[in-house]
Parts: sequence; structure tokens; C-alpha cells
Amino acid sequence: MAPQTLLVATLGGQPQVVTFALDALLAQSEPIQAVFVIYPAFGGPRLQRSLDRLQQAFAHQCYAGRPCPLHCIPLQQGATPLSAIRNAAEAEATWQAVHHLLAALKKEGHKLHLCIAGGRRLIGLLVTSAAMLLCDHQDRLWHLYTPDELRARAHEGAIMHVQPDDSVQLIPVPLVPWGAYFPALRAMAQPPAQAVAEQMGAFSASNERQCRQVYDRLSERQRDTLIAFARGLTPQDVAEALHVSLSTVNTHKTAILAECRIAWGLAEEARLDYRFLREHFA
Repeated sequence: MAPQTLLVATLGGQPQVVTFALDALLAQSEPIQAVFVIYPAFGGPRLQRSLDRLQQAFAHQCYAGRPCPLHCIPLQQGATPLSAIRNAAEAEATWQAVHHLLAALKKEGHKLHLCIAGGRRLIGLLVTSAAMLLCDHQDRLWHLYTPDELRARAHEGAIMHVQPDDSVQLIPVPLVPWGAYFPALRAMAQPPAQAVAEQMGAFSASNERQCRQVYDRLSERQRDTLIAFARGLTPQDVAEALHVSLSTVNTHKTAILAECRIAWGLAEEARLDYRFLREHFA
């Protein structure tokens, strides 16, 4: 599948949260080509009514007269449908489900808009946690502001679409994509939570302080260059990926390696090249 622009949203008893967010993104000329909704698999009659109402808005796999399928992601713990998150095991199962979804979408190269305004707050927090590991700079995390008066009128899907003067606003939530900066974090997210915590501690103790020190001292373009080298690209590959000249890449590389000498306490005569960045930041 070619990379697409997708909306991933948490869903509760208010289906209009999803359509309000989708309408706002379309109004910003974001070409949303599919929508994924995350919700407890056993959410009771209210959630089922919400899901039914939302599915009506995507009749025949279209939305607002354009192809846009709706994909439903019910949350389960093994084979058991989740109705709520009441303990650590259910939170872990939810996080793993969200992680699996986002990882699959990012592996295919899709751009993601994540709306966490609907449904249970903890699900939104777990989506945010997974996004910090799996998303990159093209992805966006959103909250949705709806005025109180409109929220009352639109209760439980009574109104599914709004006008520009209704003051509904998508509010960007700052998202720091740590997994893009330090790809090793993504691999460490695969084991159970306890193993992740242990490995995170080892990672932090050995390398994170120096990496963070270097990263904080770089300009935005130097950071982009560092991330590209950390992914294993050669200088020529970096130049092509960032659409800059090779000489510009080499200038950034020299500045980055100078900061690395300071952070790691390396002697001036120690020979460093771009492979050092891959070995220590990958």
C-alpha cells in the first residue's frame, strides 16, 4: 500500500468527536484517506450506539462523498473483550494493542493524525505513550475543543458536523518523537513492561546522557542530519534525503562530531566519522 494520510482516534460515547476532528483536518487540506477508531471491545449499549452512529457517517466506505473507509479497533485482553481499564494488566493489553496498530501503520510509511479527545482518558494517554516511541516529525497529536453550548446540542451524535463559525478547534498536543531520535527505544518497547523498564535503565546509564547533551546543542538542521546518520545513511544518502548539498551535510557532520568529542570526553586526535553517529545514536 502506498503511504497515506490517516486519522487514528479514540472513541467513547460521543461519535461526533471523530467527525468534528475529521472535518477540521479536511478543512486544513489534510487528505485523510482512512480513519481508525480505538475503543473498548465491550463498552456497553452507549458505546455501541456511538459506533453505529459513526458507521452511518462512513456508509459505503466513503465520507463526505469521497473514499474514506472506517476501521474499527476493539480492545481486548487476549480473547477477553475489555470493557474498561481497571488494573495494570488491562492497561498493558491496551498499550500493546495501540502499539501494534501504530507500529503497523508507521511501517507502511503512513502519516498519522492522532485525536485523543474521545473515549476514556487513559486510552488517550496510552496512545500518546505509544506515539512518542513510534511516530516521527510528520505525525500530529490533537485534542479537540468544542464549546459547551455546542457540546450539549451535539450530545451522543445528535449533531455530527459543524459549521466554520461553531468555534470547534483542533488543539495540537506537543509530541516529542523519542523513537525517531533514539531508534533503540522502539526495539526495547517489544518485551513486557518490566523488561522494558530494566533495559531503559541500562540504556539511560550508558548512553542517553551524552546523546541528549549533543542533541540539545544542535540546530534544527543539524538535528535532522544527526537523525539521518543514526538511521545508517551515508553522507550522500543524507544529502539526498534532506535535499541539501553534500558540502552542507559535511559541515553539519563536523559540528555534530565536535559536540560528540566534548560529550564523550574524546581526545582531539581521536578519529571520528559518520559511523560514530550510527553506532552511538542508532
